[in-house]
Amino acid sequence: MNIILFNESELLSKDGNLIKVDINDFRVKHILNILNLKKGDLFNFGLVNDSNYKAKILGPDSKAFCFEIVESLPCENLYPVVLAVSQVRPICMKRILREAVTLGASKIALIGTDLSEKSYQNAKLYKTGEYKDYLLNGAMQSGSCMISSVCFYGDVDSFLLDYSGHEYEKIVLDNVEGSSPLSQVETKSSNKTILAIGGERGWSDRERSLFKAYGYNSKLIGSRILRTETACSVGLGVLLSKKNLL
Repeated sequence: MNIILFNESELLSKDGNLIKVDINDFRVKHILNILNLKKGDLFNFGLVNDSNYKAKILGPDSKAFCFEIVESLPCENLYPVVLAVSQVRPICMKRILREAVTLGASKIALIGTDLSEKSYQNAKLYKTGEYKDYLLNGAMQSGSCMISSVCFYGDVDSFLLDYSGHEYEKIVLDNVEGSSPLSQVETKSSNKTILAIGGERGWSDRERSLFKAYGYNSKLIGSRILRTETACSVGLGVLLSKKNLL
């Protein structure tokens, strides 16, 4: 963890710069047992989607871990990229969510597609809210307090309708109809861009027709067929590099 993040609702108390959190929280255990920090030591602390700070440990007691904010730090915005990805096996989606936040995508749209397993949309990962843990983990890895927003769509149709605005550059990765490499795309750092990536079995012909109708450009990441989780990380990396953001 390169920053320790809490939602404000998780704090036991916040009195000015003095903060108390549950002594048994997993983040406190990380501070004490993994980072081996002690009273007087500094660490990076943040409130989710709010602010970054440098904090000093005052010491734990029987119920609370106490620290104080000593310095405000800059908090970078997320990048203007929407990652739209087909629902895949939950174990794979955990990695996708974590890495997408780490790389700084502003939004993640999870979509039920024609060829994806329908049960994935009702996985325990989403029903219990467990997926939020992987978003938090990705943000703490990145050293930023900003966490991507996540939205869910039952099919490609509803996603495309929701993001039909002309303010977006629209790219879909497709090994069948992709005509040029993603690395050749022309874009700017400030441009809002949607990057759509299919699941284990790719896109259906019906979905390809829909993407085309909504003005998406089909691109490739080489000639090899990648796992969805690999395509998400590589695709975001290439796109952000073309935007001069990496």
